[in-house]
Amino acid sequence: MSPLATLRRMHAIAGAPLLTASFLARLPVSMVLIGTLTLVTARTDSVAAGGLVSGALALGEAVGGPVIARFADRRGQRPVVLATSLLDAALITALVAGVTTGAPVPVLAALAAVAGLFMPQIGPLARSRWIALAGRRGPDRERSVAAALSVEGVLDETGFVVGPALVGVLAVILDPVAAVLGAAVLIGVFGSVFALHPTALPGAPAAASRAPLARAGLLVLTVPMFCQGLFFGATSTGVTAFTQEMGHGDLAGLMYAVMGVSSAAAGLMMASVPASVRLTTRLRVAALAMAVFSAVLLLAPGPLALAAAMLALGCGIGPHIVTIFGLAERAAPAARLGQAMTIVVSCLIVGQSLGSMAAGALAERFGFGGAFLLTLAAAAGAFLVAASAVRSRWYAAAEPAPAPAAA
Repeated sequence: MSPLATLRRMHAIAGAPLLTASFLARLPVSMVLIGTLTLVTARTDSVAAGGLVSGALALGEAVGGPVIARFADRRGQRPVVLATSLLDAALITALVAGVTTGAPVPVLAALAAVAGLFMPQIGPLARSRWIALAGRRGPDRERSVAAALSVEGVLDETGFVVGPALVGVLAVILDPVAAVLGAAVLIGVFGSVFALHPTALPGAPAAASRAPLARAGLLVLTVPMFCQGLFFGATSTGVTAFTQEMGHGDLAGLMYAVMGVSSAAAGLMMASVPASVRLTTRLRVAALAMAVFSAVLLLAPGPLALAAAMLALGCGIGPHIVTIFGLAERAAPAARLGQAMTIVVSCLIVGQSLGSMAAGALAERFGFGGAFLLTLAAAAGAFLVAASAVRSRWYAAAEPAPAPAAA
């Protein structure tokens, strides 16, 4: 299936408005993380402080995400997403107020953690929504699910392009404060739009919602996704340290966005890979590409070389993330798909949190090279797990997802 055919299939399932709403609702996630990192670093003149506060935000989301998704699976997406979107917008605004008034770093970390706890889980819940919609298509379900997961992966990756780019542009033209406040507005407005869209899934029957999640095929995926998060946290902190050392700290968001360009393009191309190529094989190839290109970051002599290295690095990231979600969809019980997807995402967020904290300390002591060494270690870990622990027999077939009831 070509990228154009993939997009046409998605449009046929539910139309462009759902794609637009889910994209604009998840865009603030990357904006808040890198915007908070940039804002706190600029106000405290400490990459370690920025990494700590940004990491606390990510850790809060990792803890709260599965709980929010569990409520959405059982009670329905509409009330849960609507409430968390509005509350989180207010909490992010409070965090910005704390930064601008010079609150101590521990206080900022606490505010960030609470804001993360109530982050609406747009990405995982959008995936479960699309998969349920694809269930209406009968024998064509598998191709529709593949299209949905590919495009959803691209929306995530595009968010990693547009989000940091918006942060960079707003930081240069206005102030990093504008970037984080803009993210709060997007969460409140488009999170509500996503919640109120007619395709919002109702709650699952009580018996179905108790299906066990502790399945080998799902649990093993948490490890490479954790490594992916560690990779993101280390890389974003390394790029911030690199641009600061070069005297252009406000360009960190734009530099990081370069990686997202190739990542999004490669993720969309995953829908064109022949079905004969197993998902487990795709995972191993993508993780290997990440590991190989991560080593190039350590050799970059200047901003242009770093941009080129990150452009190459993105070619492995998009396929890696898309494939992990494809495997998760096959391993998870249909009635708990939203929570299963959120658990996988939470592992990414935990990794990103720890990566930001550890890389911040490494950058303070060893410069940007210390942070990029953690990037390389994370990519190598993802490849080792994919090559040695992921088994094809766990992902032989997907359970049919129930079609959503009319809103």
